[in-house]
Amino acid sequence: MSVAQAIERKIRDAMPVVHVTVENESHRHNVPANSETHFKLTVVSESFAGKMPVRRHQAIYAVLSEELAGPVHALALHLFTPEEWNARDGEVAASPDCRGGSKHDPEFSR
Repeated sequence: MSVAQAIERKIRDAMPVVHVTVENESHRHNVPANSETHFKLTVVSESFAGKMPVRRHQAIYAVLSEELAGPVHALALHLFTPEEWNARDGEVAASPDCRGGSKHDPEFSR
């Protein structure tokens, strides 16, 4: 099972979801081909109702603690209630371009 599939399965098992997408954005970063390290996760769930963004994020971090301690280097979270999702017409902001930095890149260490 891929990392993306494991993330989606764990989210679906942890809470009732109206919508969930897991996008592997690793190819947009300075990582080897076919990596599964950078993800964009969109979750729409009634369980987010009444919760501030930090509490929503903490709920997802708890569910994905194993992945965040291992293969996942970056996780962009877009978490909505069904009402918020509908108000956005199902649109999620695009992820920013990778700045290309790495500990091994001399330009990054300046």
